[in-house]
Amino acid sequence: MNIKVVKFGGSSLADANQIKKAADIIRSDERRRYVVPSAPGKRFSDDIKITDMLYKCNALAQENRNINETFSAIAHRYNNIIEDLGIDLSLECELETIRKNITEKAGSEYAASRGEYLNGIIIAALLGYEFIDAASVIVFDEDGTFNNEKTQPKLRKRLKGVTHAVIPGFYGADEKGNVRTFSRGGSDVTGSIIASAVKADVYENWTDVSGFLVADPRIVDSPKSISVITYKELRELSYMGATVLHEDAIFPVRTAGIPINIKNTNKPEDAGTFIVSEVPEDESNKYTITGIAGKKGFAAINIEKAMMNSELGFCRRVLAVLEESGISIEHMPSGIDTLSVIFPYSQIEGREDEVIAKIRKAVAPEHIELESGIALLAVVGRGMRRTRGTAARMFASMAHARINVKMIDQGSSELNVIIGIGESDFDEAIRRIYDMFVNSVEE
Repeated sequence: MNIKVVKFGGSSLADANQIKKAADIIRSDERRRYVVPSAPGKRFSDDIKITDMLYKCNALAQENRNINETFSAIAHRYNNIIEDLGIDLSLECELETIRKNITEKAGSEYAASRGEYLNGIIIAALLGYEFIDAASVIVFDEDGTFNNEKTQPKLRKRLKGVTHAVIPGFYGADEKGNVRTFSRGGSDVTGSIIASAVKADVYENWTDVSGFLVADPRIVDSPKSISVITYKELRELSYMGATVLHEDAIFPVRTAGIPINIKNTNKPEDAGTFIVSEVPEDESNKYTITGIAGKKGFAAINIEKAMMNSELGFCRRVLAVLEESGISIEHMPSGIDTLSVIFPYSQIEGREDEVIAKIRKAVAPEHIELESGIALLAVVGRGMRRTRGTAARMFASMAHARINVKMIDQGSSELNVIIGIGESDFDEAIRRIYDMFVNSVEE
């Protein structure tokens, strides 16, 4: 039988009504055999996530303050979920153990992980699936680094003969039994690890959006969804701020060649987005581009010096100054007599004159200036490689809006183009590029 591993995010499991939706989705397809739940998220905009409430309990305990009021609110919420689901289950023993351990300063990782742990018990009881504590199968080293080499055989051994199971996301344990967690959003990673272990055909990641969108809906009105995206494209867009999936979740399934399907719990009929290793050459995207993403908050140091290209070690000396100053560069466009280094402005803020002075001393430029307020846009798409005139159309769209392009950088894969512009032009540039490559196709 084909196997699907399904992970549900916090917004998909925020209350009993959402959990019922998730259960209906799971039951609707017999291939959905392994379930990875997050802790209950926000039920409404001003609500507090269970994980944040648990972090608060830990902070109070570390200060030797009473946690009972906050912890009672957590217990009340879980008990309400159980009551509304109508299942015969009591969490009183688990809740008392957790309250005691947090009070005795078990630590922030233990406290934070209990949201997924308790939700996993509830969902297993609702579905009639076996509950497997992630601490018994997800292995971390003592320094808190996830150990996949030890996890995979342990998982396979534990799941042998287990046809249906609920395994909470976000946490595991080191070999001394201490609970350890991934970074926030780490339930995505757990789902990916389990999909790899059971050799799933698909890893379904259920959230509150119907997959990836071509552009940010806060900037572009009702942007189109992306039906298929490659891991390489996803990596480029995620790096530039387009986040639907925890970045670390890509690697276990990518190595195993398992596609990820991002789906919407509230609109299960939507196809969502498939993330795959490769797309057949004959299966072209409707649009030349796959997505547009970007970030603000960059700065550039622009350097001019005659015969710079002939001066041995010029770039190395500039980069050495930046390295010593703790500045990591994003891009480095250059000409015969010019060099620009682009980096996050936060890394130089307050030390601008000091760093500029060091570069002056290192390379004696004829002119040097710092320019802040720069935004970077990534236009990503496997279709750009085989479509002529893509860059021309891109820059024409911005020229018509009188947007000044400060930098252009295209990788050798021809998978993406990075464009540097002023922050004030950020939103308009995205809208113009979207119009050129998506709306014009629809018209």
